[in-house]
Amino acid sequence: MCSQEDFQAQRSQLVALLVSGSLEGFESILDWLLSWDVLSWEDYEGLSLPGQPLSHSARRLLDTVWNKGDWGCQKLLEAVQESQANSHNLELHGCWDTHSVHPTRVLQSHRPAIVRGLYNHVEAMLELARERGFLSQYECDEIRLPIFTSSQRARRLLDLATVKANGLAAFLLQHIKELPSPSLPYEAAECQRFLSKLRTMVSAQSRFLSTYDGSENLFLEDIYTENILELWTEVGTAGALRKSPAILGLEELFGTHGHLNKDADTVLVVGEAGSGKSTLLQRLHLLWATGQNFQEFLFVFPFSCRQLQCTAKPLSLKMLLFEHCCWPDVGQHDVFQFLLDHPDRVLLTFDGLDEFKFRFTDRERHCSPTDPTSVQTLLFNLLQGNLLKNARKLLTSRPDAVSALLRKFVRTEYHLKGFSEEGIEQYLRKHHREAGVADRLIRLLRATSALHGLCHLPVFSWMVSRCHQELLLQSGGFPTTSTDMYLLILQHFLLHASPPDSFPLSLGPRLLQSRLSTLLHLGHLALRGLAVSCYVFSAQQLQAAQVDADDISLGFLVRAQNVAPGSKTPLEFLHITFQCFFAAFYLAVSEDTSAASLRHLFSCGRLGSSLLVRLLPSLCIQGSRVRKGSEAALLQKAEPHNLQITAAFLAGLLSKEHWDLLAACQVSKRVLLQRQACARSCLAQSLREHFHNIPPAVPGEAKSMHAMPGFIWLIRSLYEMQEEQLAQEAVRRLDIGHLKLTFCRVGPAECAALAFVLRYLQRPVALQLDHNSVGDAGVEQLLPCLGVCTALYLRDNNISDRGICTLTEYALHCEQLQKLALFNNKLTDGCAYSIAKLLAHRQNFLSLRVGNNNITAAGAQVLAQGLKSNTSLQFLGFWGNSVGDKGAHALAEAVAGHQSIKWLSLVGNNIGSEGALALALMLEKNKSLEELCLEENHVCDEGVYFLAEGLKRNASLKILKWQTKGSRDTEAWETHQVHGAATTVGAPGDWRIVDRVRMWQA
Repeated sequence: MCSQEDFQAQRSQLVALLVSGSLEGFESILDWLLSWDVLSWEDYEGLSLPGQPLSHSARRLLDTVWNKGDWGCQKLLEAVQESQANSHNLELHGCWDTHSVHPTRVLQSHRPAIVRGLYNHVEAMLELARERGFLSQYECDEIRLPIFTSSQRARRLLDLATVKANGLAAFLLQHIKELPSPSLPYEAAECQRFLSKLRTMVSAQSRFLSTYDGSENLFLEDIYTENILELWTEVGTAGALRKSPAILGLEELFGTHGHLNKDADTVLVVGEAGSGKSTLLQRLHLLWATGQNFQEFLFVFPFSCRQLQCTAKPLSLKMLLFEHCCWPDVGQHDVFQFLLDHPDRVLLTFDGLDEFKFRFTDRERHCSPTDPTSVQTLLFNLLQGNLLKNARKLLTSRPDAVSALLRKFVRTEYHLKGFSEEGIEQYLRKHHREAGVADRLIRLLRATSALHGLCHLPVFSWMVSRCHQELLLQSGGFPTTSTDMYLLILQHFLLHASPPDSFPLSLGPRLLQSRLSTLLHLGHLALRGLAVSCYVFSAQQLQAAQVDADDISLGFLVRAQNVAPGSKTPLEFLHITFQCFFAAFYLAVSEDTSAASLRHLFSCGRLGSSLLVRLLPSLCIQGSRVRKGSEAALLQKAEPHNLQITAAFLAGLLSKEHWDLLAACQVSKRVLLQRQACARSCLAQSLREHFHNIPPAVPGEAKSMHAMPGFIWLIRSLYEMQEEQLAQEAVRRLDIGHLKLTFCRVGPAECAALAFVLRYLQRPVALQLDHNSVGDAGVEQLLPCLGVCTALYLRDNNISDRGICTLTEYALHCEQLQKLALFNNKLTDGCAYSIAKLLAHRQNFLSLRVGNNNITAAGAQVLAQGLKSNTSLQFLGFWGNSVGDKGAHALAEAVAGHQSIKWLSLVGNNIGSEGALALALMLEKNKSLEELCLEENHVCDEGVYFLAEGLKRNASLKILKWQTKGSRDTEAWETHQVHGAATTVGAPGDWRIVDRVRMWQA
């Protein structure tokens, strides 16, 4: 028997249990409690009010049951067990009198079995009751509302029978007896057959790697490599010890962590183009289809947003699931009804929201699962939960396509950040099992930092893998920019489509000229596709762009995956970035490309909803009109994130390095000079306008600039052109003291671009790159601009000891650099020697913050040696590590004689009384420290007394922070000392705690 005390102690767990399932499960529990007379009819009506949040109803149920004593508490637990067991062997034909004088009482006593028996017969019972006059048409329509499941319709019919006094209860009691024995729909052969068919289809679609290249039959299980998948959380929602975003495995996608909105159903995965979002979904589908994981979902329905947008006719939910995914051979109605009744066992995945031409809106509500509507309305209502509530929806997208409005309906958000250092190596070894090939490629990447930085995006790792022969045989001049890499893969495909030994192993003019018409056809198709957000091309579209079988044979167009019904062999580019590259190539070499087209691309003149229109100036000639159907007109319609990629590629193609290639494409020197000059002018002017719009500095502070949308892509475009004079001119007049690039999706490639431009700044700047994906490779890319940095902030950037050792070794020779913030990374004791060396050799260094890493006592002892030789450091942050008493002792000794340090944080470092004693002795000697932070340690009463003694001989400390345990002794000490200070002010050796030390208690 469960006592009321035990019941109350488990209340939070019971609430979580009751709300963890669907409304269907909660109502099933109410059925059992009604049948056992635990709940009265009044209780039930109060708990069944429509529109109430499930959590609210659950708490009211617990209150109601608790008031009924121990018996009621025990019965609730039994009802939960019965509901979870979902027993389908309930005896419908029980021993009851069909002519009972109390029919409502009988219906209530056998309610769970009757609900199950009515499951597939509600419609027939409603029609018969209406014909006999027991129900009106209005009442039948109310019960038939599509928002109700079959079980809920059965319950509402029984509820009406309880309150109506016209004989409906007796009618139901008599006719329910005649119903056939019920069976759970899932056990029906139709559901089993459909599930088997769905698993087979999903397995077939996901077994081979479909991302990037459709020509190779590579088993996904053999080559799949985990990406960095981070849980996104709100910044500033936790205290000082907030750790870096949690790096999770694929199997943790639907965990209980990091909920932004617990009532939402949608899980969002965002990542840059080429970061591996589609492959991640493909891996999930395969794991489910083969029974290896995600078995909490009985049904998984995969969809592609680029395919869905090709659907013109209205769709219902049933049509979406069956016609556009997998059609049940038999029993369509029963299968669909089971999906509606058990939404918590359903997962729908939608890949590529950024390729969906319709922008998310919540203006149009649609709740009917059977009524058709537009594809965008259907998708948006699924994501909001207006359709198939409690079914999980998994959505992938590039970040720029995710609006604040959509995030309101997101349960959990993850960021996919590409490969780690180890991931790149693992990926190459899986692709190249021949002896020595992977080792040679890995050595090449490590020796070529720019190329290594690019490979953190899986699409570039794939390119390196495909072009390994060209790379390994190349003596020098390895790819540096994204454009270089795409030209390399272009060379690879052109060579493989040409007769053997007909061309040298390089992208020379002859090789390009041999297939120039093909490249122009593909470019024309790509550009027109971007204009209308079309990424899947029909035979008619291919014909309109003059793309023939010979062009397709080159390999950049492959058969589309998850083809929409009725389509005839549609094709798509290997990846969206390839479509952008060919569009840029077409603009670079086509005779029809006008100066206005280039200006529209680089300055996004009058792009309306474009993100860049708020950033870039309008450089179009005043009064000029854009010709309908021209490239400029097409660019006006393209999505901003695709325009940015295309602009960067075009900048790279117009660089001096690729001059000969473009000249070989029958473009005159005069035209090339004009196009290059236009691009240079637009980029430089755009940056100048961007810098000009920086607000003036606050009096007494350095002028600060936070990057606006599109700034990183401007920098990337400058980098793609590889013109130092242009970079120097672009930032020549930039006068800021602090450049903030937090949450700007800065990876290693972006770091290379930033360093390429920022190294020409005329005055030093503090560079803040918190909450990005810099990593060790990005740190290496930043080194060229370190000489103009006064401070470098790299919080939450997945940096390890290797990156920091590289950084500090270079910083030894950068006199301007005075501050480093490295907290929330992956640092260990392995980087301690390098940091200590920096402290010992740089006597103008002011601030070091390495909090929330993995530094132990050994690392702290090494750092302390460097600190002893330093005379300039003012701020030292060690919070969130594990230095313990030994580490605290070493740091205390180093700080004791330090003449400049003002702030020391050792929060959350497992420091006990011994460490407190060492810090107390430090306080007796140090004359400069103003603030000491010791929260979240184990400084017990004894340690507090030590600190108190140290404070007696300290005249400089202004702020002391620690966290008390709330013990009697500690509280007594605080009261005593504050009282003592107040009464002994002016006496020799007094503490002046009231005047000088504020007690901050966490």
